[in-house]
Amino acid sequence: MSPINRINKIPLLLLTGLFFLTSCNKDLPKAIPIVPPANGVTPTLATLLDDPSFSILKAAVVKAGLLDELADPTLRFTVFAPDNNALIASGISMDAVNALPAASIIGLISYHIIPQVVTTATIPTSFPNLQYPSILNPAPAVSPLLRLTTFPSKRGNFAWVNNIPIIAAEVTAVNGVLHKVARAVAPPTQFLWQRIVADPNLGYLEAAIIRADSGAPAATSLVGYLQNIGANFTVFAPTDAAFKATLTGAIYVGLLPLVTQQLMGAGYTAAQAAAAAPGIALPQATALASTPDVFKNPALFSALKAETIKGIVVYHVLGSRAFSVNLPTAATNVLTLLNTGPGLANHPGVSVQATFGPAGVTAATVKGLGNQTAANIQINPTPAPGGTSDQHYLNGVLHVINQVLLPQ
Repeated sequence: MSPINRINKIPLLLLTGLFFLTSCNKDLPKAIPIVPPANGVTPTLATLLDDPSFSILKAAVVKAGLLDELADPTLRFTVFAPDNNALIASGISMDAVNALPAASIIGLISYHIIPQVVTTATIPTSFPNLQYPSILNPAPAVSPLLRLTTFPSKRGNFAWVNNIPIIAAEVTAVNGVLHKVARAVAPPTQFLWQRIVADPNLGYLEAAIIRADSGAPAATSLVGYLQNIGANFTVFAPTDAAFKATLTGAIYVGLLPLVTQQLMGAGYTAAQAAAAAPGIALPQATALASTPDVFKNPALFSALKAETIKGIVVYHVLGSRAFSVNLPTAATNVLTLLNTGPGLANHPGVSVQATFGPAGVTAATVKGLGNQTAANIQINPTPAPGGTSDQHYLNGVLHVINQVLLPQ
């Protein structure tokens, strides 16, 4: 059962086709062997790596034990190939290849190889990204069939794998195609939840998720989904400042009439109470919302109900993986996990949009139905790990945003 269906608590209906073999008395005709077309034997993808500009990549392929497969003319692959400059810019020098253990090199190189031919002409411009399995199995003990997937996408004349630009496409070989990429395409190694917990700027999001999981079985908790390797999410992660501002405002709205009533009960006139109440309610709201512990405060449980917080959290999660370069250029509504809740199938979701420059996305936004303005995705200047956009994990992508998205 997929995480989305488990959230929705709707059992997955498995449709099983029945194939029947019928017999007859006639003899079967003799089989005519199929002769595969002659594709030649050179150049192979391995041969293309003889280019001196790919010397580091070839050394890594050799150390990973994959050169023979890339030299086999009967197999078919797509190789995303960073040249020496691209690998060095990614922190991978020849010395690093020589020093790293073979297991690390195998993981890195295997994620650059797809066991089928994918040309840029076959990559659509649709949203969300198409996914293509690489040859990398990150957990063979879990399943021998498990593969980490790559996410090619295209906008106009530009193409990417994940969020890495393809800078020279369609270098053909008899056994596949090579696309030259601007940087190494690093395989993810952590789960979304690990990033959220480790990031000191996402403490409120972590606390909100834990509050949303109150009373939920571990197997169906949001924390469980965010650690599920079978999931495929995009998380828009509000900063602590964004959560603090939203919570302060929400608590203030709730406190203001209570403080006003208290003042009137103490002898203030209605006008006096209305004038004095904001000066009392706002500092109280600010103090209550000053730390992520606001979600643990029993006095606020009636206002910050677990069900309400869960609805807000899942409104920040798409049920597909989208890098910024795959976002549409016109404001487009996309569904979130909130749409899997009872009676919410027709909710319009969130509106996403990206602005592109010559090197990729220069700005991107996501807007909730209840937000007056769109939240900004904090675009990385470079695709560095631990950054704010296009953060790639085993079960999804994370983009840091500067507002809490409100579904109503």
